[in-house]
Amino acid sequence: MTQSLYRNERSYPFCPGCGHGLILNQLNAALVKLGLDPQKTVLVTDIGCQGLGDQYFVVNAFHGLHGRSIAYATGIKLANPDLTVIVLIGDGGTGIGGAHLLNAARRNIGLTVLVFNNFNFGMTGGEHSVTTPPGGITATTRAGNLERPLDLCATVAANGAGFVWRGTAFDRDLADTIVEAVRSESFALLDIWELCTAYYVPNNEFSRKSLEATRTALGMPVGMIHQEARPEYAAALWEAGAGQRGQPALRANPLPARFSSPLDREFRLVIAGSAGGRVRSTARMIGEAAVLSGLWAAQQDDYPVTVQTGHSISELIFSPTEILFTGVTRPDALVLISEDGRKMAGRYLRALTVGCWLFCTPEFAALETAARKVVLDVEAAGVRENKKNLALLLIGAALRQLNLFPIAACEEAIRRGQRGAIAEENLAVLAQSAAVAGTAAVPCA
Repeated sequence: MTQSLYRNERSYPFCPGCGHGLILNQLNAALVKLGLDPQKTVLVTDIGCQGLGDQYFVVNAFHGLHGRSIAYATGIKLANPDLTVIVLIGDGGTGIGGAHLLNAARRNIGLTVLVFNNFNFGMTGGEHSVTTPPGGITATTRAGNLERPLDLCATVAANGAGFVWRGTAFDRDLADTIVEAVRSESFALLDIWELCTAYYVPNNEFSRKSLEATRTALGMPVGMIHQEARPEYAAALWEAGAGQRGQPALRANPLPARFSSPLDREFRLVIAGSAGGRVRSTARMIGEAAVLSGLWAAQQDDYPVTVQTGHSISELIFSPTEILFTGVTRPDALVLISEDGRKMAGRYLRALTVGCWLFCTPEFAALETAARKVVLDVEAAGVRENKKNLALLLIGAALRQLNLFPIAACEEAIRRGQRGAIAEENLAVLAQSAAVAGTAAVPCA
């Protein structure tokens, strides 16, 4: 491999004396020593002056949002563990993306992270960063920084990084250290201290010697800080999933069309009840029944984050042709099961027109609507009512009235999707819905 395979001939755009060029030169030397295939090498750069660096290398490159480069690099490495992924990030981006840094370290993702650490945000005007030393004068700490700087090396070492090193852009062995970091096949972080000659140096009379003095004052060691052998996460993940490779994430469970449906258009059904009332599971069952009847079916649910309290609404669409939009603005039929559901079903009620259906219990019999109202009286049917069976009772009764597909398809959906006593209980409830349907008054406008 020759140098030209990695570094093109364009000149760096950095300020005179900036350490970025020194680091990139050492990175190029490391790539030459490694002899990597440029097609299988990726530079992921962060926002900041160092983010300009990828355009000078003839390898793959990815550039994204500030602080997110380690997250992007993680995704790239997980997608293809055979790639060599090197991250170029500044101290600013490291602070912004601190959560990504910690999680990549604890997972031991096989990334080599080069931190261009010049103690401030050099691209946006010299604001202080998480690594600005105490007393450092920046655009946002004019009287001197009062914060304790983040020890990047100690942070990632404590959280599981396999290779941790601290040095400067002036270190002659930096290229060899980069080579060693890449070959470690672990999460490797190199905290490379350097000079920002545009902002930090003039504001603090900072110099190369100041780097050493600052390290001593902060008690931060140099050289190899931490090294341990741990499984590299991306390779381990692919190995663990080897038996599943090429297979779908979920096993296919096809629903063969065993029944027929007279439906010749799209039909939209909304069920509005209470959380814990088996609204969604009932909706899923009748959706599967529609598929078993040769229809397309779509389900969309709305419910609060709480458990067993509040509303539960399911929107269902059945169609003999493919469903391309799953939203329901005007239902063809609305089934009101509880007060919780009614409170959240106002927009559906207002949208009902002549030709639509409203199925409800006697407590909602006085609701004004232009739709055909069908009042279903569970008590009059002599069926024992509770929160757990009401949705299935009313839906079963409504389906018998609507005749969208056979009730036998619902029975088959229950047998296929449920087991043992639960299936038997629901089949019994579905059978009782026939008695509830018998209580329906003549549909009225």
